Amino acid sequence: MSAQTGPLRRLVVLRHAKSDWPEGVPDHERPLAGRGRRDAPAAGRALVEADCLPDLAVCSTAVRARQTWQLASAQWGTPPPVRYEPRVYAADVPELLGVVRETPAEVETLLLVGHNPGLEELVLDLAGDALDDALDELRLKFPTSAIAVLAWYGPTWRSLAPGTALLTSMTVPRGRKGG
Repeated sequence: MSAQTGPLRRLVVLRHAKSDWPEGVPDHERPLAGRGRRDAPAAGRALVEADCLPDLAVCSTAVRARQTWQLASAQWGTPPPVRYEPRVYAADVPELLGVVRETPAEVETLLLVGHNPGLEELVLDLAGDALDDALDELRLKFPTSAIAVLAWYGPTWRSLAPGTALLTSMTVPRGRKGG
């Protein structure tokens, strides 16, 4: 048994859906592509099916991340509060972990919507172990719309540390054309 005590906490990491590359548009302002607009709602439905709805969402301020959040959370009856956090855009692992550790103790499931390579590196850093072949899948690729779920026990989010979480799943929901 781990020395950590406290409630079961889940960090749900969602990479933004497929974005477009319009000419002359700054990276931060890039919108979702057609596929991204189909995949983001599929990600929201996948979180419902996995019984993994968050108590709070923290989302990058980039347009493609905000659009992913809006389309995914529209699949839920009552979306949780969202905090748009500029530090998530282009963040590395220490920055992302700092943002996650600021989460209020009453939040048991946190959704983090952001970008690679930071998100993939964060999940790899935090996962001490994984169920099935989730870690192998993640090491291969963490594509757009990918969802990684990390679970751990802790009194507060400040106690989340490298290697202390279990990667319980890694999925890549895809929407259908015309669906």
